[in-house]
Amino acid sequence: MKHHTGKAAERVFMLIAFSALSALALITIFIFIEGLPIIAKVGVFNFVFGMKWAPSQGFFGIFPMIIGSVSVTLGAAVLGVPVAICCSIFLAEFAPAKLSNLVRPAIQLLAGIPSVVYGFWGLIFIVPFIRRYLGGPGLSILSGSIILAIMILPTIISISEFSILALPRQYKEGALALGVTHWQAIHAVLLPSARSGIVAAVILGIGRAIGETMAVIMVLGNAVAIPESILDPARTLTTNIGIEMGYASGEHQQALFATGIVLLIIIMLLNAFAQFATRRK
Repeated sequence: MKHHTGKAAERVFMLIAFSALSALALITIFIFIEGLPIIAKVGVFNFVFGMKWAPSQGFFGIFPMIIGSVSVTLGAAVLGVPVAICCSIFLAEFAPAKLSNLVRPAIQLLAGIPSVVYGFWGLIFIVPFIRRYLGGPGLSILSGSIILAIMILPTIISISEFSILALPRQYKEGALALGVTHWQAIHAVLLPSARSGIVAAVILGIGRAIGETMAVIMVLGNAVAIPESILDPARTLTTNIGIEMGYASGEHQQALFATGIVLLIIIMLLNAFAQFATRRK
């Protein structure tokens, strides 16, 4: 009886797992069916590297949005990754138990805050600050980078801390037994040993940043042009879809689905690289 119950439970869980994969496959197929016709008509090179986005005139170039996505994501990584790694080291190696038990839930709470709240906060505080003290319109790549840097902190901190805590205790104890300081043991032994997990955390954080929409719409300025500095407005792939999908039709709508194809491929490559980095010994 127990054997049959176990087999039935195994089949149920397998069915649930395959249903999730089926949903992903259906979404992917739908996006490709809707987006490929316009890519075939315009051409892959003209679509990806085209400089002009004017659907009403028949121009479907998304290169300025790709540059905008890359710029904001890199800015978020530059601002957020060092802070996240330092925080994960502090929680794993230096923080007292009472303090870490207080800080961890607070960091996890950041992941549960709706993105529109981040965007509203950035619009009220970050944008006016940049406009007043740094110049420009305030709605800029720098504003988006700051917001995204805060939003990716929970992902990178949690995975990096787990990677450090998962290391065998003998690594640290052996290093300390050789006479090195605590910080030297962290720098020379623990961080290199946990490198694959930390790299995976950073890549997943970057994937989270490049896929964000609502918060970036509110603080980025959404100008369809290649930015010349971090104080210039820009538009990302996700914000382009979010802004125009509500009224798009025909080839315009197909072009937005095609933009989703490019975004999907980028995120899939990032996730694949993260999985590869995690499995490295």
